[in-house]
Formats: sequence, C-alpha cells, structure tokens
Amino acid sequence: MRLDKFIADTTDLTRSLAVKAIKSGRVLVNGEKPRTAALQVSAADRITLDDESLTLHEGCRYFLLHKPAGHVCANRDSLHPLVFDLLTGVINRQNLHTVGRLDIDTTGLLLITDDGQWSHHLTSPRRHQPKTYRVWLAEPLRADAEQKLADGILLEDDPKPTLPAELQRISDQEVLLTIHEGRYHQVKRMFAALGNLVEKLHRERMGCLTLDAGLAPGQFRPLTDSEVAALAAG
Repeated sequence: MRLDKFIADTTDLTRSLAVKAIKSGRVLVNGEKPRTAALQVSAADRITLDDESLTLHEGCRYFLLHKPAGHVCANRDSLHPLVFDLLTGVINRQNLHTVGRLDIDTTGLLLITDDGQWSHHLTSPRRHQPKTYRVWLAEPLRADAEQKLADGILLEDDPKPTLPAELQRISDQEVLLTIHEGRYHQVKRMFAALGNLVEKLHRERMGCLTLDAGLAPGQFRPLTDSEVAALAAG
C-alpha cells in the first residue's frame, strides 16, 4: 500500500493532506523520513504521524449509537449536527453510513457501519427485521388500536396496508410498538391513521439487539462479533 493511502486510511487526513504531511517531515517510517508518498508500506512497518503511531484497521466497522434528538442521519447537512459528529475518536467517519434512518426528533438505537452488504441485508424489505419503538401520544389511544395494528392499516398516500404490528399498551398515551418494515415516517403515519399524534418517539430494539440501558444519549460503542453475526442471521 502506498504511504499516502495508509495515512489517509488511518487518520482523518485526505490523500493530498497526507502528501503534505509527508513532505513536511511529520511522518516517519521505521524511524526514518520517507523520500516519497508513493513508498510501499505494510502493517509490519512502524509508521508515525507527529510522533503518534498509526494502526491500519482491517475489516469493516460496526457501531451502536444512542441517538439524541437534534441530530440528522446524513453525511452532510448545513443546518443540523450529524450523528457522525458524535463518533469521537473514530477516523474516516465519511466512510460510514447509518443502517436506515431515524428522524431528527427521534431518539434511540441507531446502527452505523461501513459494511454496505451488511446494512443492505438488515434493511431489505424481504427480511422483515423487527423494530420496537416506545411511543408517547398526544391523545389517549383508541380502544381497538391493538387489533387495527395487528390487522394492518392503510396509511395516507399509500395503497398497500402495513404488515401486522404488535402493540403493547403501557398507558393510554404511552405504548411499545413493534413493526416489521421501514416505510417513510411509518410509526408517525400509523398513529395518524388512528387519529392520534406522536409527540415523542424512541427506538429501543432492532432485531435481536436492544439499546444498552447504560448508554447515554450521544454515546456509542462497537458491536461485538457475535452481535454483528446475530443481526445478519436474523
């Protein structure tokens, strides 16, 4: 691998900035200043930038984030902070993407990765991956809501009814809802079809994974290998 690419893959520097860092003498390879950014290096070489060792991460990355309100699931937005801004200490965040999206005001479990095949598998409509949300409503829930959601309901501007969903009533205005698809603003539209308004929405579970109770809003952690495999198998 070229030295400039190695630096770009292990830091937040672009290839062009990596070349500048090499030319300015900030980079050492096995204790010596390289003559060219095209130098071929490997993981066996000791490479430092500003006296800090660089380690090449091999394989894909998988993170669980407790998304707070106010952050958007996008790689660019001039008006709002990004969920990727919360991944402090993670390099090359521009290569990551969210597994599905949560609205700016929705909180809770959000998966982030650079494994496109894995995320496509999780979000494929054919997989019917279950997702559980805690929902706070503006009005008391109608008495027949459980049956309506279990039967599938028609959403506005959508000719196909929703897949059967499971509703657990915590109170008349707080519920747990498990859905098995991911239509646009689906949870909010489902309750709108029932004549209600979602005031607050929080995702607690996706597939076999439940949001860690000790993970505060804005905090994240890497997924374990077993969690990655279990989600893919679900």
